[in-house]
Amino acid sequence: MKLQSRHLLGLEGVPEQDITLILDTAASFKEVLERPIKKVPPLQGKTIVNLFFESSTRTRISFELAERRLSADVVNFTAQGSSVSKGETLKDTARNIEAMKIDMVVVRHAASGAPHFLTHVVKANVINAGDGAHEHPTQALLDMMTLREKFGKLEGLRVCIVGDITHSRVARSNIYGLMTMGAKVSVCGPATLIPKNIEELGVRVYHNLEKVVTEVDALNVLRIQLERQKSGLFPSLREYRRFFGVTKEKVDRAPKPITIMHPGPINRDVELSADLADGPHSVILEQVTNGEAVRMAVLYLLGTSN
Repeated sequence: MKLQSRHLLGLEGVPEQDITLILDTAASFKEVLERPIKKVPPLQGKTIVNLFFESSTRTRISFELAERRLSADVVNFTAQGSSVSKGETLKDTARNIEAMKIDMVVVRHAASGAPHFLTHVVKANVINAGDGAHEHPTQALLDMMTLREKFGKLEGLRVCIVGDITHSRVARSNIYGLMTMGAKVSVCGPATLIPKNIEELGVRVYHNLEKVVTEVDALNVLRIQLERQKSGLFPSLREYRRFFGVTKEKVDRAPKPITIMHPGPINRDVELSADLADGPHSVILEQVTNGEAVRMAVLYLLGTSN
């Protein structure tokens, strides 16, 4: 089996069978990560370039490890210190790199739509590692993999995404992916941080976290993205924590244990208390491990379908 598209640009419109194929393939690769030798040969001879125009730690390292585990040749590109700092356009950067005979491009960019643009510029497979406030598909896939491992299914699962929904590419990809897989998705946060008409996507909107914890199976907690916000969206971080910070005191009021997720990096004791982040119901480190397996799956499925 293979994916219906030769790129992974987002999860909007991606069919259930493609998501299932990626998650099933990722489960197989997770077994590889448990072996003493964690390297397999499927992408030997392929060259992959990681085009990161925004700062990243987890995603960039996860992709690079996944590529090397699959035996690909890896080229890392960062905007800082490159010709981009001299005014070179994304189009020229991509074309010059492709002239070096690369096979796949993993791109993170501050502009929404940059990965879509690249598909019209280069012949290589393009994987979106996060574009602006648009989508971050591999993060949502690893979140879904983690939930599927924890609960054995995604259909009917009640998941609430808490925090800065407006500026979050993670939230959008999670909404698209989870809804496609039959989960019941809700969002919670200040009205100023939730997009207008988001209910049209089929999600339920909450502004009361204490009510949310009585109705869901899992919370996916997002950080406050101050770097993407205009000022005045909420009074202060202290005020935000009081009403929307996920704390043990609030979660303990739930009728049953709630699974705690976070895409990272965590602002500890702002959106998520440290005791919950490190507690028994947190699957945050499992998300990190699953991120490598999911990215191996995506790279494998795209890289071997040409």
